[in-house]
Amino acid sequence: MQSVIDFKHPSGAAPLGIPPKFALWGEATTRRAEPRTRVFVTLLLVCALSSAVLASSIPLQFSVISVFVFAGPHNWFELRYFLMRLPVRFGKSRNFFLTAFTGIAFLTVTYVSLPLLYRFSNWSNDAWLMVIASWNTLLLVWLGLLVWLRGKQKLRRDWSWALPGVLALSSLNWMAPEFFSLTIVYLHPLVALWFLDRHLGRTRPAWLRAYRRCLCLLPLLLAGMIWQLARTPSLPDDNGLFWRITQHAGAQLLPYVSSHLLVSVHVFLEMLHYGVWLLALPLIGPILFVSAKSRSVPDAKARIWNPRAVPLARHPRGFPRIVAVVLGFGLFVVAVLWIGFSVDYATTRDIYFTVAIAHVLAEAPFLLRMT
Repeated sequence: MQSVIDFKHPSGAAPLGIPPKFALWGEATTRRAEPRTRVFVTLLLVCALSSAVLASSIPLQFSVISVFVFAGPHNWFELRYFLMRLPVRFGKSRNFFLTAFTGIAFLTVTYVSLPLLYRFSNWSNDAWLMVIASWNTLLLVWLGLLVWLRGKQKLRRDWSWALPGVLALSSLNWMAPEFFSLTIVYLHPLVALWFLDRHLGRTRPAWLRAYRRCLCLLPLLLAGMIWQLARTPSLPDDNGLFWRITQHAGAQLLPYVSSHLLVSVHVFLEMLHYGVWLLALPLIGPILFVSAKSRSVPDAKARIWNPRAVPLARHPRGFPRIVAVVLGFGLFVVAVLWIGFSVDYATTRDIYFTVAIAHVLAEAPFLLRMT
């Protein structure tokens, strides 16, 4: 039995019960959305294909340029995005955020201390493998605890799989801790694609289906890169900078795999990561925070560089000065990174990829909050 609003007028007019002007407005909105979706898909494909070509053709040079230009700014955009998603009052999420911030601080400090400990100690290789495996285990336990706490808030979902998942991954980690760490290096850039998926679901649901279809092309691109570069000779690593880039991509752990292939795939994934944070998320909007209960509409004052666009600064009980200082300090750090890259690129790169573990860890709790 059809409802009243499903019946159409014999002449083909709007459904009964819906004013014609609103029906026409809906059709016009749909027509406008289709070209925008095509533009969005076109930009995705152009960026992905151009990144794959450049990463395959000039991997070392492309790695140097991409980190120099995009590393600092993309961290600033991540910082701003996380501030947008941070509630003014934690409420029932208090334990979740306390666990998240405590874990980020502790894991970051311990991770940054590992290079210093390695330099001033004489431990054997087996001892260092135990240290790496221990840090990875702490990371997994922290993630499992966050999943469990988030599951307690989602009454209609059973997230009890977190504990056996942590145990299974921990066992794999202790079998080969270095390979486990390398896996994190390659999987981390893909987290940005998950953020974009969740954000599109909230702000641009009409684009979500097209976006997920584009994601199906990602394995094909990677397969094409592997097929093309698998038999290429390894990249020259006769200087300190190129050696660092190849080692970061796993050349030492995978000596039988061409370093050309490893660096190209890693740079390609990193470019997808940068593209999401620097282009996709800032441009698709709305810039203002969108919650489940209310939808904020971007206005002329909601500029990316305006701290007042952040709900934490705009709320009567918020912290506008703290937000402004944090964002301003972030811009200062970006400038310092560019200066450091210009003066001593290799050393600045080492420092950046060590300290950048903080933003890698910060992505986990905010992604869970959007799930």
